[in-house]
Amino acid sequence: MKKNIIIFITTVTIFTALSTSCSDDFVDRVPPYAIDSENYFNSKEDYENALIGAYDLLHATYVNVMLGEIASDNTLAGGGGATDVVGFQQIDDMIHTPVNANLKNIWDWMFAGVGRCNYILEFKDKTDFEGKEHIIAQTRFLRAYYHFELVKWFGGIPLTGDVRFKVGDELTVPRASVEEVYAVIESDLIYAIQNLSTGAQPAGRATIGAAQALLGKAYLYQKKYAQAASTFELVIGSGTYDLVANYSTIFENNNENNIESVFEVQYTDAQGASFDCLQCSEGNVAVGFNGPRTYSGPLFDSGYSFNVPTAEAYAAFDEDDNRRDIAILNMVAWAAETGATYGVGHEHTGFFNRKYIPRQGDLNLGDDKLTNPNNYRSIRFADVLLMAAEAYSAGGIDETKAREYLNRVIRRAFGNNNHDVTVSGPGLTDLILRERRLELVGEGHRFFDLVRTGKAAGTIPGFVAGKHELFPIPFEEIQFSNGNWGQNPQY
Repeated sequence: MKKNIIIFITTVTIFTALSTSCSDDFVDRVPPYAIDSENYFNSKEDYENALIGAYDLLHATYVNVMLGEIASDNTLAGGGGATDVVGFQQIDDMIHTPVNANLKNIWDWMFAGVGRCNYILEFKDKTDFEGKEHIIAQTRFLRAYYHFELVKWFGGIPLTGDVRFKVGDELTVPRASVEEVYAVIESDLIYAIQNLSTGAQPAGRATIGAAQALLGKAYLYQKKYAQAASTFELVIGSGTYDLVANYSTIFENNNENNIESVFEVQYTDAQGASFDCLQCSEGNVAVGFNGPRTYSGPLFDSGYSFNVPTAEAYAAFDEDDNRRDIAILNMVAWAAETGATYGVGHEHTGFFNRKYIPRQGDLNLGDDKLTNPNNYRSIRFADVLLMAAEAYSAGGIDETKAREYLNRVIRRAFGNNNHDVTVSGPGLTDLILRERRLELVGEGHRFFDLVRTGKAAGTIPGFVAGKHELFPIPFEEIQFSNGNWGQNPQY
């Protein structure tokens, strides 16, 4: 049995009242609880229960991952038709506006995560007990994670420090600058690194390595290359992580939390999701959304055919790259080989995101394919190697190390060193970014990689420079704040 948690957060729109069933793979206790605001946090168990609630909003990041691909040149929205999840279709075509239900989901759900963290931090000094620093460190890691998602998508956001938003704050609390948001992220992660427990942690919990990797990523996004490189070096040199020898095993359910996983969002097969409350799912909603339509055949199961890779993304791989047919399912070739049949959805390309489509035996048909136990590999060691390589190269710090880390990833891809990179200068950075696309396709990073490196315009169809680097603040937020928060340029 999983833990049921009810969290109440005072809201207007940004802080919508939540009543969510929450659970995590690393939790097997079942005392339900309801929070009575200031009367809570009287014991260690209260803090632990609230922390589980803060972790729980990680489940909702499935939409961040999907749209990080759909907004890029890697995939098309797909689905059942041109009006199937209109918000996805608009983002795919770069015609999204402040009235977009899926962008509002990202805003609401990530701020709900921040709110749950701030609830703990607001009362962090109420009760003392052994190990509280570790709980606070996990909380600050999670807040940094949610803030990082928000600043990637929307730029500057309102901040209230270590207290919850309250009604009226929308009229008085301004949007912080991007630099101010990153400063909070850095501070939270530095605290987490200094205070997280050094021993082995249950799967899915924040670790020092995860905090270091996310801090390095935050530095990289700000082009603080020297700080990024030195921070990634701590992860690489720790000896805790390594590349999985066989790329084909990384994304299978029986290989979750492997040696390559620096941080993983834990999903379960517990039922309870519905289209009216997708964030209520304890499973990975994206898996069912990504699956081939009306599929019949071996190994895989059906889904809703969203987020379909383009032919160009498939062709970007060399034919002898072992990752190509593990990352992207060539359904035409697969059907010819196995006799499988499938339906053709909207914008059908013949390809599917094999990393995150349903496998037979793991699909829960009790809730419309909305619950899948396959974890999201949020930060992989290969990602860390490539980010470190980029920092060393783009920052002009150490091209030898940049090539070393890049070639570690390439050698696994081909099973030999015949494709080792020897170039220098800007061409090396370009090859690192190309390798990021190949290694991480389907994992939600592509749009943001293109934006932060200035390569989105001219690469993403319909992308308008000066506008589409950020997504619009939801219309309701502008309305409720009486314009206090302002809108992003050109929306």
